[in-house]
Amino acid sequence: MTQNVRIGKTEVYSPPLGLGANAVGGHNLFPNLKDDTGKEIVRTALASGITLLDTAFAYGMGRSEELIGEVLQEFDRNQITIATKAAHDPANGGAFNNTPEFLIRSVDEALKRLQTDYIDIFYIHFPDETTPKNEAVAALQTLKEAGKINAIGVSNFTLEQIKEANQDGYVDIIEDEYSLIHREAENELFPYLKEQQISFVPYFPLASGLLTGKYERNVTFPPEDLRSKKTDFQGEQFKAIIDKVSQLKLIAADYNASVAAIVLAWYIKNPFVDVVIPGAKRPEQVTSNVKALDIHLTAEDYHRIDQLFR
Repeated sequence: MTQNVRIGKTEVYSPPLGLGANAVGGHNLFPNLKDDTGKEIVRTALASGITLLDTAFAYGMGRSEELIGEVLQEFDRNQITIATKAAHDPANGGAFNNTPEFLIRSVDEALKRLQTDYIDIFYIHFPDETTPKNEAVAALQTLKEAGKINAIGVSNFTLEQIKEANQDGYVDIIEDEYSLIHREAENELFPYLKEQQISFVPYFPLASGLLTGKYERNVTFPPEDLRSKKTDFQGEQFKAIIDKVSQLKLIAADYNASVAAIVLAWYIKNPFVDVVIPGAKRPEQVTSNVKALDIHLTAEDYHRIDQLFR
């Protein structure tokens, strides 16, 4: 198993593989979710050594946090790293809100749903259009000093917004889209984060399933399927991605592993990625993902995968 990583300059530590919990209670995001299955996903993760749980108010409008809070009572809280996020203001139709008052209230409400007295990592989920970002983060800093949160994060911020948020050096961690397919963060974001000693967590690491090896070149998606609207799932771009993933299957065979596990192992070895948080809709997907922790890519294979998706 791989050793824990430090979040920014804080005393928060996490395994390099966590659980993205948007399918735990995220009834507004996925159809036909069952609460009992969601709780079993969390139990499976924790029992497997995946002790970072990444959730948000927006996942079921608090339901994901509630389900995680129920399962937390069965485990040693001190061995678990909880990350959650807020920005969607239910009092304003879900519009993004970064005001200090809203963030302070959001933390207090999340603590109740999670049935805990501290949150390890709290993110501003999305930027709003009006609140100065350093003022928003300063409000979280007061909560950090009060012991309610242990690390401050922002998600979906542009680099300029991140710099504004980090004016006083309070930002500990960034969560943003990054995958072998979408690598824009490497250009300017990663060097800044490294310089500032800010941790990075990619979401959509498996690119909505494209990097799992489950698709063939000739598959098509009906118009009502959301994937039919995404450029990654259309035409020549889709076929090019699938051709690259077919090369990953050869590497995965060498390690007797799934394509998804090989991709996750690549992120774990990536010096710019601190924690990777694949989601799961079934407990067995968690069990499969955890195998990535036991895969140690050779430098040659890491470089081979890196170049394949350049």
